[in-house]
Amino acid sequence: MARNYTVKNLLLFCAAFLFLSCGASRKVVVRKENKSASTQSVPAEKVPEKLKVKIKNPKNKLSTEERANLYIATYAEIAVSEMKRHEIPASITLAQGILESGMGTGRLAVEGNNHFGIKCHKDWKGKKIYHDDDEKGECFRVYSDPAKSYRDHSLFLSERTRYAFLFKIKKGDYKAWAKGLKKAGYATDPKYPDKLISLIERFDLDKFDHKKKNKKKSETPSLVEKAENKSVKTHQVIKGDTLYSISKKYNIDLETLVQKNQIIDNTIFLGQDLIIHTNE
Repeated sequence: MARNYTVKNLLLFCAAFLFLSCGASRKVVVRKENKSASTQSVPAEKVPEKLKVKIKNPKNKLSTEERANLYIATYAEIAVSEMKRHEIPASITLAQGILESGMGTGRLAVEGNNHFGIKCHKDWKGKKIYHDDDEKGECFRVYSDPAKSYRDHSLFLSERTRYAFLFKIKKGDYKAWAKGLKKAGYATDPKYPDKLISLIERFDLDKFDHKKKNKKKSETPSLVEKAENKSVKTHQVIKGDTLYSISKKYNIDLETLVQKNQIIDNTIFLGQDLIIHTNE
């Protein structure tokens, strides 16, 4: 009887040992599976994928052609106005503005409203900005408004004797003006005249030199005309504007709107000033 009891206990002990051994074995397997799952739960590709999306679609990215046309549309009228006052071809002024200011995106233009790279010199008493040019940390003029930069450019050329010979050049000869500016020392770049001439011919800027003779519908009205003609207004393009919506807003013909503002490819830009001719 006692022997049977002992055998029975031995069998129970063996069963318990096998049961516990199997349980421990399962626990090890579970731990391995959890460890494996944890390693794969956050794939390394996730972060780069998000960055790619941010980099992929830059906003308001304009081509060189679009930036140049936007610059011309914004400042052509000021250049023509300065031409009437100081006899400097508007084509030369615009070409210099495009080149010197990087189409209005250069540091001097953005931070100092300086569109012509005019340095401080001894007679300048206004604000200053320092920028690397021919030498490191050179002093450049700062203006409160780009229009004042255009006016100072006119005065800079018309009031200095070294530029006096330019005003004897036949009106409309932008090539002679471009070469003359280099000869007078406006820029040190030997290709400066070629760059100005290339810009003038590429964007047809010399049309602004003959405003009095040019009576086409596409002609942009002068500042005087705008002041005297109450039917002429301006509209600054805001987000959501289209040529169609603007024409409906002012009850004007869409084709006339395009022609009067010399709009290329029916493309307008945020912040662009459009001339509106109403029938009032």
